Amino acid sequence: MSMNMYTGFTRLCKGLAVVLVGGHIIVQILPSALSYLALIPAKTIPFAWNLITAGYTEQTVYGAIISTIGLIYLGKLLEPIWGSREFLKFIFIVNFLTSVFVFITTISLYYITRLEIYLYMPISGFQGVLSGFLVGIKQIMPDQELAILKLKAKWLPSLALLFSIAISFFTADSVSYLPTIVFGTYLGWIYLRYWQKKPETKLKGDPSDEFSFSSFFPEFLRPVIDPIATVFERMLCGRRSETSNEERGYTLGGSMLPGSDPIEASRRRERGARALEERLAAERLAAGKKAEESERDVSDNV
Repeated sequence: MSMNMYTGFTRLCKGLAVVLVGGHIIVQILPSALSYLALIPAKTIPFAWNLITAGYTEQTVYGAIISTIGLIYLGKLLEPIWGSREFLKFIFIVNFLTSVFVFITTISLYYITRLEIYLYMPISGFQGVLSGFLVGIKQIMPDQELAILKLKAKWLPSLALLFSIAISFFTADSVSYLPTIVFGTYLGWIYLRYWQKKPETKLKGDPSDEFSFSSFFPEFLRPVIDPIATVFERMLCGRRSETSNEERGYTLGGSMLPGSDPIEASRRRERGARALEERLAAERLAAGKKAEESERDVSDNV
């Protein structure tokens, strides 16, 4: 197995991985700490900080392993392209807003069903941010072929979401993870679609058709999804997205302007693909040098 799989992890991702592992160890040594770190809707007021800490608290060994591996490998692709500051900002915002929406969902479920389990079930884990990372992969390298799955990277968020929904039919505690994954995916898209700042152009978001909400669905469903997505966009974002697009020069009289942001978005994806290829090439070169050095050491010892 190539050594480049185990190299090139960023310092920030390594630090966040330590936080995830440390959070898991704390709740294993001190189970009572879970009441203060996890999102427990009945205790969120006054323990409002659990809207932040819940995302970094893994309750199971499997969760800690999957989240840590997902963080360092996906971060290895995203952070060099976004930059460390933007990468950290994405994590914080998606994690916090996901927790807020999960809190609202569980409170709503309680009032609908009157089941107290929705108030006192501890909800935590990094899966919301990981889902947002998959949306980032979809954005920067949509046509990258995944050798293992024989699938393009643009389908990763949809596939992960579909798999989670399928699993939820066979698990009793799906509320502890499914809303987090759903909102993590959606809010990751909202952030990248409308809020992410691009210093090189001083614009926000990615309005390209290839990154529209309907792009998460198969082609035959898009004529149905597009009108629904437009309604929700106006409800959640108001007129802001329409006016901001006009102000930025995306459209003029209904036609696209030359050099508008969709073109920039396409260039960014090309840069992402190039950055990935350069990183992989550098890692292969480093691995080759290490192999040569080890062979030289062996020959010297002989």
